[in-house]
Amino acid sequence: MTDSSKRPLAVFDLDNTLADTAHRQRFLERRPRDWDAFFAAAPQDPPLAEGVRLARDSARECEVVYLTGRPERCRRDTLDWLEAHGLPAGPVHMRRDADRRPARTTKLEVLRRLARDREIRVLVDDDELVCLDAERAGFPVVRARWTAPSADLADAQEREGRT
Repeated sequence: MTDSSKRPLAVFDLDNTLADTAHRQRFLERRPRDWDAFFAAAPQDPPLAEGVRLARDSARECEVVYLTGRPERCRRDTLDWLEAHGLPAGPVHMRRDADRRPARTTKLEVLRRLARDREIRVLVDDDELVCLDAERAGFPVVRARWTAPSADLADAQEREGRT
């Protein structure tokens, strides 16, 4: 049962929703993939204007929550990046370092936990499989289609459970 006295939640993905990962995709194109370099380059991600604007607009009526497939070891860099780009303050839900389940599994698990006592007004994410599963579970979704899709990133999210 949701608590109607609390503001609803607007849930935002990070990579390719708020942060442009194009400059670090090269680390996923090699074999083996260089995950350490991929995540180490995240602090240099340029912000995506459309996603940032949507997060700021959502903060007027909702509490903004961040839901990312990034591993927990990236928390400090992620928090610094959000602050540096003036994004609304809010909790950041990250993948446990050793969790390799698909993003659609881990994210839906968190969404369901959040929805136990809060209304989820919207999930904004670029991962089509995450969006489809969230919609099937009854969550309203906005697809972040303001970047070119990356097959390597999609594979990493679904098969390797890395982001």
